Amino acid sequence: MDDPAEVPDRRRPRRRRRAAVTALVRAALIAAGLVTVYYVLPLDGRGTSGDSVLLACGLLLVIVVFWWEVRAIVTSPYPRLKAVEALATTLALFLLLFAGAYFLLEHTTPGSFSEPLTKTDSLYFTLTTFSTVGYGDITARSQTGRVLTMIQMAGGLLLVGVAARILAGAVQTGLRRQGREPSDDFPSRPER
Repeated sequence: MDDPAEVPDRRRPRRRRRAAVTALVRAALIAAGLVTVYYVLPLDGRGTSGDSVLLACGLLLVIVVFWWEVRAIVTSPYPRLKAVEALATTLALFLLLFAGAYFLLEHTTPGSFSEPLTKTDSLYFTLTTFSTVGYGDITARSQTGRVLTMIQMAGGLLLVGVAARILAGAVQTGLRRQGREPSDDFPSRPER
């Protein structure tokens, strides 16, 4: 007969794999859901002042969702997996927010970009800006479009740099709360 103390040890890798698959599927479903909402939302240009408020509220929402996700990482039994889910959620929300803003800008102020933007064109422009590829086929022509693009660039840098550091710290805190030490894939901050 098996020793009862050994049974949980054999189940642990299976639970981790199941948790990893669940986290990846959940992250993909969240991102797909956000993209679906982006395409289904009736984004009709009403006015630039309302669009600015909407963008500001959207950026605040990204910050609130990110902060909520960081708190969830710290208490999660699998902080690394929760961090992947948090990054997927925050990144998708951030990118879709700017895609919507570009779409609204083009429809409230035609000629803001080098060509008229559909929702797909807006998302394409957002992704090429975020990834710093910048093919140059779509460019911001208006001052508002350029300012919005610069805000996205700065926000993207913050998301990649600062947010990644915050997520790594939350993972470390979550592992410490469980009495586990962070492994080499998330090295701890060097002593000063």
